[in-house]
Amino acid sequence: MHIVLLALALILVAAGSGILARFMPRIPLPILQIVIGALLAWLNTPLDINLEPETFMLLFVPPLLFADAWQFPQRELTSLRHPIIALAVGLVLFTVVGAGFLIHWLLPNLPLAVCFALAAILSPTDAVAVSAISGQLGIPPRLMHILEGESLMNDASALVSLKFAVAAAMTGAFSFGQVSLQFALITFIGISVGIALAFVFSTIRRKLIDKRGTESSTEILLVMLMIPFAAYLIAEHFDGSGIMAAVAAGITINRTELKRYAQTRTRMQMNQFWEILTFLLNAMVFLLLGLQLPDIIGGAIQVSLNNVRSFSSLELVFHVVVISLSLMLLRLFWIMGAVYLSRLSSRRRRSAHVPLSGGVMAVGTLAGIRGTITLAAALSLPLALPSGEPFPGRDLVIFLATGVILFTLLVGSVALPLLLRRMDKPDDSWRDEEVRVARHAASSAAIETIEAWHANAVETRDSQLERSVLTDTSARLISYYRNLMTIDDRHSSSERHELDQRFSREMRLAALRAERREYYRLRSEHQIDDDTLRRLVRELDLVEMALTSRPRR
Repeated sequence: MHIVLLALALILVAAGSGILARFMPRIPLPILQIVIGALLAWLNTPLDINLEPETFMLLFVPPLLFADAWQFPQRELTSLRHPIIALAVGLVLFTVVGAGFLIHWLLPNLPLAVCFALAAILSPTDAVAVSAISGQLGIPPRLMHILEGESLMNDASALVSLKFAVAAAMTGAFSFGQVSLQFALITFIGISVGIALAFVFSTIRRKLIDKRGTESSTEILLVMLMIPFAAYLIAEHFDGSGIMAAVAAGITINRTELKRYAQTRTRMQMNQFWEILTFLLNAMVFLLLGLQLPDIIGGAIQVSLNNVRSFSSLELVFHVVVISLSLMLLRLFWIMGAVYLSRLSSRRRRSAHVPLSGGVMAVGTLAGIRGTITLAAALSLPLALPSGEPFPGRDLVIFLATGVILFTLLVGSVALPLLLRRMDKPDDSWRDEEVRVARHAASSAAIETIEAWHANAVETRDSQLERSVLTDTSARLISYYRNLMTIDDRHSSSERHELDQRFSREMRLAALRAERREYYRLRSEHQIDDDTLRRLVRELDLVEMALTSRPRR
């Protein structure tokens, strides 16, 4: 009963933090949630939960990575694969080695393997936090896609690196050749499990749709929820990477959905469900951090394990700042090196090179904000060594990881908006043209389908009335689509067209809300019943959702 009440209380606090953030837009949501958790801890509320590290990793990491992979735009993942892989794999390894030795130099009594583990924990970035901080200012789309792809892929590579660092700390043995072979093997197993599981899910789903013409969206959604957990557990059972399996499953399902039209109801429910779940999981991670923060700070100050001496509060803050700045410098050096190599490669191939301004490189550097995965990885460290002794410096590692998260969030919250205000606003005209071309193609396909459907239907109808109605209906629909194509061609980029679209949207929303008020008035006066009300309001809700929806950034 205690666990149930605790879970309900955390969900309530998570929802409350989201509402509170609406009134405090300048404060990043993760910081606000950490502060709320810390306040609840210092007030001695009964919200105290201690999860086993393995349980914490299983509950939070696979679904978060799966959701990111499932929603990531496939075209950008393919076209930007080189910079994404360079940051997600190359920069992670560069950070683990560089930051690992720096941390060992700062904390010489902390075992080198633990220093590498901390560096691996600090390697993943959080593009969601970057997007929230940049707000309406907007990061250039190409750079944002690279940051999102990096965040998705480096979570997996960093957590695999952490696995080896922890193994070295637990056993005291490390072999570069053996680790390289194991890295390739567990990556292959993880990716294979994820792809196989996703294909099984997609195949069963496709056969159900082909056989029955529809699917049960609720059951499909529940099965899909289980996929990241199943992929993680199966891959770990076969000594593979559960993280890689969850990411591979998400990407594969995304790709198979592109080849097969998902049911409208299922697609809408999936988008809403995963949006709620990712918010809840992210919120609970930061709330749990805040709840444990007093104990983490106390443990870090009084560290005495493995001859690690105690630290003053100022020393701990100094270490956090030095490590955070070193991570930024390592990131900047890597970006500059990647740009230089790209320029050399373009010269050799005599191809055009897209130069990066200093502002873009600065934004790319400051966008290396740490977030949920870093925290989840830190809290997943084992509590004890095989000998039964406490894991060396665990509280110190968690404190430093927490400090780096807060430092990068604070610096990003201040510096990123300043940089983005000085940069030219991203040119979105290409996206408007892309939308116009896509709508034109879709309208042409719709007209062809209507004409074919009409020709087939007329042949099978004996009634003159039915034929006449079919002809009138198809003519009206074809006229609608042709008019839509003509409007797009004539006003695709004009100011008049943009104003027309905006005013039309505002008027339609006002009209829809007036309709909804009238429906509720009729219900309150008992002129219609609840079932009729729900049916009519649902129709309005679907139209309003289409009008108010925004593209994923």
